[in-house]
Amino acid sequence: MSTRLIEWILRIAVAGEFIGHSVFALQGKKAWIDWIHQFTGAEIGTAATLLTLIGLTDLFVALIILVRPIRAVVLWAAFWGFWTAVLRPIVGEPIWDFVERWANWGAPLALLLLLGWPKNWREWLK
Repeated sequence: MSTRLIEWILRIAVAGEFIGHSVFALQGKKAWIDWIHQFTGAEIGTAATLLTLIGLTDLFVALIILVRPIRAVVLWAAFWGFWTAVLRPIVGEPIWDFVERWANWGAPLALLLLLGWPKNWREWLK
């Protein structure tokens, strides 16, 4: 199997994850608003606004990864996928909600490694 095909499979998978999360965020998923409120102490209205901004960011990340995967953005996707997975047990969800979401950070990390770990700061922007 070609590396290019594997790259595209990972790009589509990561973009799909981020588009899906973006749609939920832009719809104002109540559980997520509550988690932001619980974790940060922000008022519900502020938490909803933050979730909208997160949704727009997730959509932007998905589009970049589909159009031209910039390594810094792919690293962000891996970090954000890990953070949003680990946040679940922090706010009281079962640990299995974290385990179930390993692909949310594993797929972007695999894509980053396939693209090649940058050797200098300029390569993070390629």
